[in-house]
Amino acid sequence: MNAIYKYLLIITLVVLWSCNKIEIGPTESCSPITPDSSANHPKASAYQSILDEYVNQGLPGAVLLIHDSEGVWMGSAGMADIKEGVPTSPCMVSKLASVTKMYIGVLVMQLVEQGKISLDAVIPEYLPEDQIKKVKNAKESTIRQLMNHTSGIYDIISDQGFYLAVLNDPPHNWEPEDLLKFAYNKDAYFAPGADCYYSNTNFLLLSMILDKVTGKPHSEMMLSNIIQPLGLNNTFYYWHDPIPVYTAQGYFDLYNNGTICNVTNYNTGSGNGYGGMYANVYDMMTFIEALLVKKTLVTQESLDQMLTFDQPLEPETYRYTGLAIYKDFIDRPDSTEFSYGHRGRDLAYSADLNWFPKNGTTMALLVNYGTDGESSLRPVFKEFRSVIVDEIFK
Repeated sequence: MNAIYKYLLIITLVVLWSCNKIEIGPTESCSPITPDSSANHPKASAYQSILDEYVNQGLPGAVLLIHDSEGVWMGSAGMADIKEGVPTSPCMVSKLASVTKMYIGVLVMQLVEQGKISLDAVIPEYLPEDQIKKVKNAKESTIRQLMNHTSGIYDIISDQGFYLAVLNDPPHNWEPEDLLKFAYNKDAYFAPGADCYYSNTNFLLLSMILDKVTGKPHSEMMLSNIIQPLGLNNTFYYWHDPIPVYTAQGYFDLYNNGTICNVTNYNTGSGNGYGGMYANVYDMMTFIEALLVKKTLVTQESLDQMLTFDQPLEPETYRYTGLAIYKDFIDRPDSTEFSYGHRGRDLAYSADLNWFPKNGTTMALLVNYGTDGESSLRPVFKEFRSVIVDEIFK
């Protein structure tokens, strides 16, 4: 969701504080995750030192989980709520942003396995014409092309009108049809299948297809097919699920002057397929390991489809896209140490969920700051991630 920041400083700053509605309140402390043997991990001090160092460089708060052959290590540093003086903790919930797409991908593949969706069927087989007729490429794009970002469909998160709507009513809970209007009559980036370009609209459409095919909100399928079977007691799909009081506040340097602002309640379309999952790092680990290691969420055939990487999503960031999942080299151009997973970036939050097949290590990282925006903390975060991965492979 990189483009969410593009117009924030163009629009009159007065509107940033024009709405008094509050959805997510101050952060409260939570009960520690048990059992926790993090203190016994041989790299405990190394990982904690990394967290401390980069929080000292300005990141408001960070939580990290590493699961490797030595066990599970969890640690945190900084503040979950600066105003209330509440420190971060591994038990705290934070926004996963686009990591949500991996959860949606699982739901789609489950319906593929049931014969209710075909990856190579075009969108009009599932959505009525009146919903998609004004979205260029929608009639010709397949489910597979939505999932691997080769549809060429315009990204609603690049639309200036969308930003203005968010800024004028920050906590607004968006309906899918209202979001899709921001793609009406906008030029496609290329013909379906001709190239690869990240578009949140792809997963908005997938969520609408899930609703149509099952005849119920896809949030119910998220609960019954992922959250409940895996026992994810600290995973929530906002705005469909209430968010717990131990949710970290989110921050961003809106004015690019070194002062971070609390923008927790600026809702950039959560709950519509491309974002909205909230979780703690332990639940994140449980999810990705169920998908990639234990293989209990989809069949091996489905997983093989998800892990087919035909072309780079963003060559300059060393990421390749499969079906709702990345092969990600974590911005390390000369590395052979790739991961499978997804990145999440929103206005006020960042998340990374990765599994490294080379040594069977899981990394779940949460930072309560919008690190894709142009601010002094963006390079700090990118270096932070790379240093963690370097430590993983030492």
